[in-house]
Amino acid sequence: MSLILRQEFDDVLNPFGKNAAEFFLAASLYHAHKISFAAAAALANLGFDEFLYRLREHFDTGFFVADEVVEEDLQTVARLMAGA
Repeated sequence: MSLILRQEFDDVLNPFGKNAAEFFLAASLYHAHKISFAAAAALANLGFDEFLYRLREHFDTGFFVADEVVEEDLQTVARLMAGA
């Protein structure tokens, strides 16, 4: 799918450099929990570290970790510690 942006978007995105539209679209999908971090980085055509850097640069945050994942990890650690 090709995307044609209105001139107003071009004016706003130009200062952010090449592929800014792809980065912000991928970052938005990641922030909306629609795609994984790795998928967003790939869609933005950036490596892991560069995508993380740009997320922090533009959104003051990098990764989002869902509460369910943290709870799962805590349960796993508790199980491992009980068996030690």
